Order: sequence, then structure tokens, then C-alpha cells
Amino acid sequence: MTFEEKRAWVMILVSAGAYTIYLVTVLGRAGDGPLTDVAYAGTLLWTIGGAIVVAIAANIAMAVAGGPGADRTDERDREINRAGERIGQSLVVVGALAALIMATAELRHFWIANAVYLAFVLSAVLSSFAKIMAYRKGGFQTW
Repeated sequence: MTFEEKRAWVMILVSAGAYTIYLVTVLGRAGDGPLTDVAYAGTLLWTIGGAIVVAIAANIAMAVAGGPGADRTDERDREINRAGERIGQSLVVVGALAALIMATAELRHFWIANAVYLAFVLSAVLSSFAKIMAYRKGGFQTW
């Protein structure tokens, strides 16, 4: 397994894990009250920040464990990375459009922030999944 494929696995695990922690925390605070009254902002920011720190630490640990040159990439890695990122970014656009529509409908900040966070998580997961599939299937079809 290449270093870049390992990075994709880390991104899936960290993104999904952080979002799960966020959901469990926010839903646990809701109790019988309205979900929009839950204090979510701090938890949202802490889970995003924590995910970034964990992903960086995991990538450093993989590079150190792999030895010198373990994180070296070639043209195939760069091509897979570019294609995977383009695929994942489609969900960021969908999330931005959803947030724009929600803002113009004057929905509460809770829903807008959560739509954007979900879009980021789904983008990271889809992008990483596309990269993993490309490594497993031998790359992307070039036209």
C-alpha cells in the first residue's frame, strides 16, 4: 500500500470519527428540547480542529515509520490525488449551494453550519474513497 493510499484511509477514518463524535455530543445535549437550541459551535470547532491535529500526527507517524523516502510520490500518485480531489470537491459545491439556499430562506445558523460541516466531511470521505479505488483498480480512466 502506497503512502498516499494510507493517507486516504487516515482521512476517511479521522473525518468519519470526528463527525461521529460531533453528532453524538450534539444529539446527546439535545435531550427533549429543540435541536437548534443546543450549544453546537464549540463542539463543531473542537472536532474540526481535533481532526486536523490527529490527521497531521497520523501522517507524520506514517512517514517516520516508513523510513526515508516513505512519503515520496510519483506522477501516478499526483494524478490520483488530483482526480480524487476533483471528485470530492463536488460535494463542497453542493454543500455551499445548500448553505446559500438555507441562508436566503433565513434558517437558523445551526442548520447552515451543520450543512456545511456535513458537506466537508462527505467531501473528504468521497475524495479519499475515490483515491483508494483508483489505487486498488489501477488508476482512473483517461479520456
